[in-house]
Amino acid sequence: MTDFLTLAYPWMKSIHIMAVITWMAGIFYLPRLFVYHAEQSKPGDSRDQIFTVMEFKLYRYIMNPSIIVVWVFGLILAMTPGIVDWSALWPWAKAAAVIAMTWFHMWLGQRRKEFAAGANVLSGRNYRIMNEVPTILMIVIVVAVVVKF
Repeated sequence: MTDFLTLAYPWMKSIHIMAVITWMAGIFYLPRLFVYHAEQSKPGDSRDQIFTVMEFKLYRYIMNPSIIVVWVFGLILAMTPGIVDWSALWPWAKAAAVIAMTWFHMWLGQRRKEFAAGANVLSGRNYRIMNEVPTILMIVIVVAVVVKF
């Protein structure tokens, strides 16, 4: 099994990176949709219906499959012999940031359901502020993996 992981490593890493890019695109775009949804529509109007469909499709068909692939291939990479030095700080920092990003993904899912039910209580400004969370987490993840502090 370890021979297979070592041989397949470049492919696994490629798939992981592509899934991260797709997931991050959704993580950045969905809160932006929420800003427009909160500021430019009222529950039940035609814009509300359009935003609700866009948010549903982005979350269900792009973000959810992406997060699954990110986690599956990320764990496979972490299990590949010689790739992760668990005595260093960087894998733990990355893991914490990925868990926080996963929480943010779930938080977005809850907000999407609130919009769909006509029960959103947050303002466009709140969503603009929350949209900074994944940027900070992304910086931690990239620096941890590249610099390996």
